[in-house]
Amino acid sequence: MAGITNKTLGTLRLQLCIAVMMSLSLFFSYIAAEGYDFNKLATLAKQRYGDEAANDFLELQQLTATLKNASESEKLSQINNFFNQKVMFADDANVWGQSDYWATPLESLGLHAGDCEDFSIAKYVFLKAVNIPNDKLRLTYVRAELLENNRKVVKAHMVLSYYATPQSEPLILDNLIPQISPASSRKDLSPVFSFNDKGLWVGNSAKPKSDSQSNLSRWRDVLARMRADGIE
Repeated sequence: MAGITNKTLGTLRLQLCIAVMMSLSLFFSYIAAEGYDFNKLATLAKQRYGDEAANDFLELQQLTATLKNASESEKLSQINNFFNQKVMFADDANVWGQSDYWATPLESLGLHAGDCEDFSIAKYVFLKAVNIPNDKLRLTYVRAELLENNRKVVKAHMVLSYYATPQSEPLILDNLIPQISPASSRKDLSPVFSFNDKGLWVGNSAKPKSDSQSNLSRWRDVLARMRADGIE
């Protein structure tokens, strides 16, 4: 140590400062890129829906923090379970007095109620929050075969699809069935079209047909309301 000159110490200090500044820069750019203001979400939840809703967002914040370094399969499982357990299925007519309303995650979790679109939107949003790439996720409209009053009926339904690679068979995250399953095992579902905040796909097409926001007014509207809530 005695042989280290002041010049050498100065160089080491400079290198350390640069390293710290670069780390801080990466940290803050990471936070900014994340784009989820949990403090704002919890505050709005408390104002609009009460303490329980605010606590749910704090719980969700802790969950997303713990999942940052988890495997993608663990992220899918935990986020899928969180919303399937916290939100009860309810028709838009009963919740919103409308035939079709796409709720933000703040609204769905705040009211602890939502329909298939609301489950799918919330899962999509918070899987992105734990760094699942956007191009691996699509909200998918399907024709679903359901059993009602001992007879089979076909209804419009929405699920969230996860593609490990562009060519992979998607995994299906659904509010009707809690287990995440490959699409091939869901014989009850027939895809119609899918989308995320970048594109829109028809059927099983591998290439997007068009921009989703210009073609889906309800999607464009809910994205704007999510941004107002603190989700970018």
